[in-house]
Amino acid sequence: MSTIPDQLDPPSAVAPWRRRWTAWRNGVLASPRFQFWAARLPGIAMVSRHRAAQAFDLVAGFCYSQVLMAAVQVGLLDLLRRGPCSADDVALASGLSPQAALRLVRAAAALDLAEEVAPGWWMLGQQGAALQANPGAIAMVRHHALLYADLADPVALLLRDRAAPTALSSFWHYAQDASEHEAASYSALMAASQAMVAQQALAAYPFARHRRLLDLGGGHGAFASAVAKACPALEVAVFDLPPVVAGAGAWLDAAAMRGRIALHGGDFFRDPIPPGHDCITLVRVLHDHDDDACLALLRAARQALVSGGRLVVAEPMAKTPGAAAMGDAYFGFYLWAMNAGRPRSAAEYGALLKKAGFAGWRRHRTAYPVVASVVVAFG
Repeated sequence: MSTIPDQLDPPSAVAPWRRRWTAWRNGVLASPRFQFWAARLPGIAMVSRHRAAQAFDLVAGFCYSQVLMAAVQVGLLDLLRRGPCSADDVALASGLSPQAALRLVRAAAALDLAEEVAPGWWMLGQQGAALQANPGAIAMVRHHALLYADLADPVALLLRDRAAPTALSSFWHYAQDASEHEAASYSALMAASQAMVAQQALAAYPFARHRRLLDLGGGHGAFASAVAKACPALEVAVFDLPPVVAGAGAWLDAAAMRGRIALHGGDFFRDPIPPGHDCITLVRVLHDHDDDACLALLRAARQALVSGGRLVVAEPMAKTPGAAAMGDAYFGFYLWAMNAGRPRSAAEYGALLKKAGFAGWRRHRTAYPVVASVVVAFG
């Protein structure tokens, strides 16, 4: 039963005009008479229908995600990529009954994952084509089974002791003594999804201006490899936990980058960060850690940087125009389930960077902030 009081006293920081305007607006939007009128007035009706669709998406969003999950798990996107398929073809390839296959492909078409190109024949839709061609996105969809398990009872998740294990926290088991097999599991997922972030960071910041770059927490070297390929004259290195680095060789061999990426094993919270680099990167690392840990890592990075060097932070950030839901809704709950970290805005990172001793910072615009934002610190 809810214990929230009927009336809360607003803080003095809330301007009286803002409180009155917001209360009036919400009262109007909640009015059945206004909703009836708005749905019939030209111009306003389009906005009203859009708002109604947004509201229904909030209610039905989990079902949409599960349709995508099912499409990935049964190989529907790969099948439709090859050419027109009937529901019977989908059933034969997936092991579903014809009725279940038809239900799935129609649901996928409603989400633009599939498209009916002739009566009873289906191919990839526009969203399906974009997703199917993105191994990182598909890897995250498969991984979301862990997140959904933790979110089955969201209030219980919020109420629990954050030290209690969850499906996600058990998967992201960062520890000095993690086995090479455990490290390989999460490093493979990071590598698969890192290409999207690397693309945004490379377009936002001129890494070629530097001489030596060190990627902290760089896993198997996916981001480091992308930078090395884009900047042939740049010396590139990765620093990560020993079991993670131990599994990086095979990945670098497959990417033909073994001789280009130097590997350093260690724990950046315990061991000295290798010195002599004029650029240090933290790619989807800081938001995994609480403020005290972030501050300690930023201070260590500043000490390791050569004079005049730059620290580049790349990850999805909170309060980002056009990506606010990804920052605070998705990553807010994801990191809560992970038992560590939180989404931060660029301004919050700026405050941490100043506290860590950096002279200043600047945000670099990215084309797709829903994938990553970039903050660069100096001094």
